[in-house]
Amino acid sequence: MNEAASVSSLETHLGYWLRAVSNNVSQGFARKLEDEGVTVAEWVFMRMLFDFETVSPSALAEAMGMTRGAISKLADRLIAKDLVERGASLADKRTQTLALKPAGRARVPMLAALADRNDTEFFGVLEVEERGELDRLLRKIVAGRGLAVVTTD
Repeated sequence: MNEAASVSSLETHLGYWLRAVSNNVSQGFARKLEDEGVTVAEWVFMRMLFDFETVSPSALAEAMGMTRGAISKLADRLIAKDLVERGASLADKRTQTLALKPAGRARVPMLAALADRNDTEFFGVLEVEERGELDRLLRKIVAGRGLAVVTTD
Protein backbone atom coordinates (compact mmCIF):
# COMPACT_ATOMS: atom_id res chain seq x y z
CA MET A 1 0.00 0.00 0.00
CA ASN A 2 1.22 3.48 -0.81
CA GLU A 3 2.09 5.01 2.57
CA ALA A 4 1.68 8.60 1.31
CA ALA A 5 -1.90 7.86 0.25
CA SER A 6 -2.87 6.99 3.84
CA VAL A 7 -1.57 10.25 5.32
CA SER A 8 -4.03 13.12 5.19
CA SER A 9 -2.88 16.27 3.43
CA LEU A 10 -2.60 19.58 5.21
CA GLU A 11 -5.49 20.99 3.19
CA THR A 12 -7.94 18.41 4.56
CA HIS A 13 -7.71 19.90 8.05
CA LEU A 14 -10.00 22.75 9.10
CA GLY A 15 -7.25 23.95 11.43
CA TYR A 16 -4.99 24.52 8.43
CA TRP A 17 -7.50 26.86 6.82
CA LEU A 18 -8.45 28.51 10.11
CA ARG A 19 -4.79 29.25 10.84
CA ALA A 20 -4.26 30.66 7.34
CA VAL A 21 -7.16 33.06 7.84
CA SER A 22 -6.32 33.84 11.47
CA ASN A 23 -2.67 34.57 10.75
CA ASN A 24 -3.51 36.94 7.92
CA VAL A 25 -6.30 38.72 9.80
CA SER A 26 -4.10 39.11 12.90
CA GLN A 27 -0.98 40.20 11.02
CA GLY A 28 -2.93 42.70 8.93
CA PHE A 29 -4.45 44.22 12.05
CA ALA A 30 -1.09 44.26 13.86
CA ARG A 31 0.43 46.24 10.96
CA LYS A 32 -2.42 48.76 11.05
CA LEU A 33 -1.98 49.21 14.80
CA GLU A 34 1.79 49.46 14.46
CA ASP A 35 1.25 52.44 12.15
CA GLU A 36 -0.67 54.01 15.06
CA GLY A 37 2.05 53.25 17.60
CA VAL A 38 0.31 50.51 19.56
CA THR A 39 0.48 46.73 19.68
CA VAL A 40 -2.46 44.33 19.56
CA ALA A 41 -2.07 43.65 23.30
CA GLU A 42 -2.08 47.39 24.01
CA TRP A 43 -5.19 47.83 21.85
CA VAL A 44 -7.03 45.06 23.71
CA PHE A 45 -5.95 46.59 27.04
CA MET A 46 -7.18 50.05 25.98
CA ARG A 47 -10.45 48.68 24.60
CA MET A 48 -11.10 46.83 27.86
CA LEU A 49 -10.37 50.00 29.86
CA PHE A 50 -12.69 52.00 27.61
CA ASP A 51 -15.72 50.36 29.23
CA PHE A 52 -14.69 51.48 32.73
CA GLU A 53 -14.09 54.77 34.47
CA THR A 54 -11.37 53.04 36.48
CA VAL A 55 -10.54 49.39 37.08
CA SER A 56 -8.14 47.51 39.33
CA PRO A 57 -5.21 45.76 37.66
CA SER A 58 -6.36 42.44 39.13
CA ALA A 59 -9.89 42.80 37.68
CA LEU A 60 -8.40 43.70 34.30
CA ALA A 61 -6.01 40.72 34.48
CA GLU A 62 -8.93 38.39 35.16
CA ALA A 63 -11.04 39.88 32.34
CA MET A 64 -8.17 39.59 29.88
CA GLY A 65 -6.98 36.16 31.05
CA MET A 66 -3.52 37.53 31.82
CA THR A 67 -1.28 37.63 34.87
CA ARG A 68 -1.09 40.75 37.01
CA GLY A 69 2.56 41.03 35.99
CA ALA A 70 1.64 41.09 32.30
CA ILE A 71 -1.03 43.71 33.00
CA SER A 72 1.53 45.78 34.90
CA LYS A 73 3.95 45.66 31.97
CA LEU A 74 1.23 46.67 29.51
CA ALA A 75 0.14 49.47 31.83
CA ASP A 76 3.74 50.70 32.10
CA ARG A 77 4.05 50.84 28.30
CA LEU A 78 0.77 52.71 27.90
CA ILE A 79 1.60 55.08 30.75
CA ALA A 80 4.89 55.86 28.98
CA LYS A 81 2.86 56.62 25.84
CA ASP A 82 0.67 58.98 27.94
CA LEU A 83 -2.47 56.96 27.15
CA VAL A 84 -3.17 55.37 30.56
CA GLU A 85 -2.79 56.50 34.16
CA ARG A 86 -2.49 54.76 37.50
CA GLY A 87 -4.38 56.02 40.48
CA ALA A 88 -5.55 54.97 43.91
CA SER A 89 -8.98 53.54 44.65
CA LEU A 90 -11.31 55.96 46.41
CA ALA A 91 -12.52 53.10 48.62
CA ASP A 92 -9.05 51.81 49.55
CA LYS A 93 -6.02 54.01 48.95
CA ARG A 94 -3.79 50.91 48.99
CA THR A 95 -5.48 49.58 45.87
CA GLN A 96 -4.27 50.81 42.50
CA THR A 97 -6.59 51.61 39.63
CA LEU A 98 -6.02 52.03 35.93
CA ALA A 99 -7.84 54.43 33.64
CA LEU A 100 -7.54 55.77 30.15
CA LYS A 101 -6.24 59.30 29.96
CA PRO A 102 -8.18 61.66 27.66
CA ALA A 103 -5.71 60.99 24.84
CA GLY A 104 -6.16 57.24 25.25
CA ARG A 105 -9.96 57.50 25.45
CA ALA A 106 -9.94 59.58 22.25
CA ARG A 107 -7.84 56.97 20.42
CA VAL A 108 -10.02 53.96 21.18
CA PRO A 109 -12.82 54.79 18.67
CA MET A 110 -10.25 55.41 15.93
CA LEU A 111 -8.49 52.12 16.71
CA ALA A 112 -11.86 50.34 16.81
CA ALA A 113 -12.54 51.71 13.32
CA LEU A 114 -9.25 50.11 12.21
CA ALA A 115 -10.43 46.79 13.66
CA ASP A 116 -13.73 47.18 11.81
CA ARG A 117 -11.93 47.98 8.56
CA ASN A 118 -9.61 45.01 9.02
CA ASP A 119 -12.61 42.71 9.50
CA THR A 120 -14.27 44.14 6.39
CA GLU A 121 -11.11 43.67 4.33
CA PHE A 122 -10.79 40.01 5.28
CA PHE A 123 -14.40 38.92 5.69
CA GLY A 124 -16.02 41.20 3.12
CA VAL A 125 -15.79 38.34 0.60
CA LEU A 126 -18.58 36.63 2.53
CA GLU A 127 -22.26 37.39 2.14
CA VAL A 128 -23.91 38.87 5.25
CA GLU A 129 -25.57 35.53 6.02
CA GLU A 130 -22.29 33.64 5.58
CA ARG A 131 -20.49 36.04 7.89
CA GLY A 132 -23.22 35.56 10.50
CA GLU A 133 -22.93 31.80 10.18
CA LEU A 134 -19.14 31.92 10.53
CA ASP A 135 -19.53 34.09 13.63
CA ARG A 136 -22.08 31.67 15.08
CA LEU A 137 -19.88 28.64 14.39
CA LEU A 138 -16.74 30.18 15.84
CA ARG A 139 -18.62 31.24 18.99
CA LYS A 140 -20.00 27.70 19.27
CA ILE A 141 -16.48 26.27 19.12
CA VAL A 142 -15.22 28.77 21.71
CA ALA A 143 -18.10 27.98 24.07
CA GLY A 144 -17.96 24.23 23.47
CA ARG A 145 -14.23 24.06 24.13
CA GLY A 146 -14.27 26.58 27.01
CA LEU A 147 -11.70 28.73 25.27
CA ALA A 148 -10.49 32.10 26.51
CA VAL A 149 -12.35 34.81 24.66
CA VAL A 150 -9.95 37.74 25.00
CA THR A 151 -6.84 37.24 22.91
CA THR A 152 -3.90 39.60 22.74
CA ASP A 153 -1.70 38.01 20.10
